[in-house]
Amino acid sequence: MRAHDDLALLKDAAQEAGEIATRYFKAAPKVWDKGAGQGPVTEADLEIDQMLRARLMGARPDYGWLSEESAQDPARLQARRMFIIDPIDGTRAFIDGQPGFAHALAVIEEGRPVTAVVHLPVLGQCYSAARGAGAALNDRTIQVSTVDPAIKARVLAARPQMHPDKWPGGVPDLDRHFRPSIAWRMALVAEGAFDAMLSLRPTWHWDSAAGALLITEAGGIVTTGQGAELRFDTPQPRSDGVIAANPDLHASLIARRTAHSR
Repeated sequence: MRAHDDLALLKDAAQEAGEIATRYFKAAPKVWDKGAGQGPVTEADLEIDQMLRARLMGARPDYGWLSEESAQDPARLQARRMFIIDPIDGTRAFIDGQPGFAHALAVIEEGRPVTAVVHLPVLGQCYSAARGAGAALNDRTIQVSTVDPAIKARVLAARPQMHPDKWPGGVPDLDRHFRPSIAWRMALVAEGAFDAMLSLRPTWHWDSAAGALLITEAGGIVTTGQGAELRFDTPQPRSDGVIAANPDLHASLIARRTAHSR
């Protein structure tokens, strides 16, 4: 019952986040550079973050809190459950007036996501999942593709991720595409619209927590870039990359990534 209630809470909050974002979208929101290579933030990001924290923590005051746009509180690691939030994933796309930005919301229990929502308000797409209950797009059940590793898979990845120095076992022959939001890339893999996604640089938890549950509940495998389990209860809130795909394709990609250790 708690997971069902949490999922309803996340869906409602994500819808409200979308209403705020669309009010600012293509309306020249104020933009600041966060510095230290962290990229831009807009007044929309900050308003959504404040709304989500008030709404979600007001409903679940015993949960921990981790958000891209909030100061990190180590006390989150003492809570049994924790919200992990990206108010706007794909802020650069949002600033540029591109519709491919998302709100990514997840509840973590003992280091693993148990409920998740990835909402793209301009595109009218809301992905959701609860542990053991499957994944959905606009309430329609979704599943990962079943492409054979021997077939040229369609992968979502930035160009630098395919550099030979990242693939000791040889660069896989993939049909590469790109989308601006990591959460959206993961949702598209869960939906089966693409076969895999790769992010081989350090990846923040708020970018990947919601998408990780979508993929596993849709029948896929998601790990770090080296094939280790993704954990979301670490003091430093990022992982050593992310690789997600159906089980056979995932195994093939990880074998190429880790060939040097064999």
